Amino acid sequence: MAETVMLTGATGFLGSAIARALVAQGHAVVALVRAETPRGVLAGLPVAYVPGDLTEPASIAKAMKGCTAAIHCAADYRIWVPDPARMRAVNVAGTEAVMRAALAEGVGRVVHVSSVATLKPREDGKPATEADAAAVAEAIGPYKQSKTEAERLVEHLVARDGLPAVIVNPSTPIGPRDRRPTPTGRLILEAAKGRMPAYVETGLNLVHVDDVAAGCVAALTAGAIGERHILGGQDVPLGDLLAHIAAGLGRGRPVRLPRAPLYPLALGAELWARVSGAEPMLTIDGLKMASHWMYFSAAKAERVLGYQARPWQQAVADAIAWFRQERML
Repeated sequence: MAETVMLTGATGFLGSAIARALVAQGHAVVALVRAETPRGVLAGLPVAYVPGDLTEPASIAKAMKGCTAAIHCAADYRIWVPDPARMRAVNVAGTEAVMRAALAEGVGRVVHVSSVATLKPREDGKPATEADAAAVAEAIGPYKQSKTEAERLVEHLVARDGLPAVIVNPSTPIGPRDRRPTPTGRLILEAAKGRMPAYVETGLNLVHVDDVAAGCVAALTAGAIGERHILGGQDVPLGDLLAHIAAGLGRGRPVRLPRAPLYPLALGAELWARVSGAEPMLTIDGLKMASHWMYFSAAKAERVLGYQARPWQQAVADAIAWFRQERML
């Protein structure tokens, strides 16, 4: 059954993929978009735009008017920020505003696009599942903390106010249309440029952005209210990812570095970022996160949502092809 879906984050990396998936399945899309945000990634799609911002509840309510469902995808996704309070205003207060607008409008289903950042990697090396929920105090850095707080808020509104929300937790989406790019997209882009000669070993769960988008749309009609559903792909050591990119471009495998000696360099990079305004490639929180192998299981989403993920190598190839097409590479 076709829905009229209010979508936040439609001009972003994952959001634009969700918009495409919604249109492909016959749903109408109403996108909350800041007036100054470029909309090129949505060119040609029949999307209705409502100007607004997650920090402006009135604009959210206006976009929600007449919609029968909502997908909340927008988030401030950065590993390092000079002002964590601004990130929290978007990721936490913005999420609350979207959920309250959905309750007021009486929509039938809300899909809250959370993140595996709200889960604790397992110390035994096995993939984490939906049962491995983290407390806000256990999350590393402003992004993970704010996403965890937002997810707990959604769970609270489900339990207290009957919010019809399903939670999905993407792992590490990669692929085309990563125009900013995201932190992982930036890593792939720099590696493809030959600017990643060394790395600190960790593990990631890589997934094609279009597969995540399909899982988000599937959650409109499936999935358990108030429960998490991990939308992941395959677990990959960072060294294998970088070696794969290097081999495809005829370069040698990057060198693995020890973690501890890099903390002073990370501190220096962050201090310089505060002066220059440029986002640092090496951060203290990033090094802390790298001490955990961020592996996750998508078994529940496969069972409940009919979710499937293509090989991670295809996602990398599509990302690099898009960067090349856009002359970013």
